[in-house]
Amino acid sequence: MIQIDINRVNQELKDKSPQDIVGWAINIANNPLVTTNFRPYEAAILHLVSVQKKDIKVIWCDTGYNTPNTYKHAEAVIKTLDLNVKLYVPKQTVAHRNVVMGIPDVNDPNHKKFTEQVKLEPFTRAFLEHKPDLWFTNLRKGQTTFRDSIDVVSIDKNGVIKVSPFYNFSDEALDAYLEKHQLPNEFKYFDPTKVLGNRECGLHA
Repeated sequence: MIQIDINRVNQELKDKSPQDIVGWAINIANNPLVTTNFRPYEAAILHLVSVQKKDIKVIWCDTGYNTPNTYKHAEAVIKTLDLNVKLYVPKQTVAHRNVVMGIPDVNDPNHKKFTEQVKLEPFTRAFLEHKPDLWFTNLRKGQTTFRDSIDVVSIDKNGVIKVSPFYNFSDEALDAYLEKHQLPNEFKYFDPTKVLGNRECGLHA
């Protein structure tokens, strides 16, 4: 794993542009990747990273519950940016799960099992197979309490360096980035594991 001084690095990067942050990260990484679920504003991080590293692995953990709009959006972004997508899906189909469990309420004891099946297991499987030392995300300040507690660069529970180049960007700033680079956006997105927009799904906290 890469060894860095988190506090020093965040101090050095605090006034850098997202492009500079990506350049720094790619320079220190041996096996970087970027994750996506094609939720709103994901085209920005995918463009930002793939411009500097064309062949970067894009891990898409598809829960199987995305809206038709999200799937159409994903296909358009993948084609436009010519992304190197590695798709991971749950081991059980949505049809089967709908019969035996459905989508449990967040207060239902089965919700934890549901989240494990549709998001955490595919994500863990992807990371075990690709073994990244650096992980680009589109986490931003203001999204959740946990995300407010991190910074542009953090380290996940497995020691992987996590880099969020747009951490300090507002929606308006990302709108401007998308417009400048003529990138699409899509807001009809559904995450069955979160229910509430300000709730963590388990991948980051």
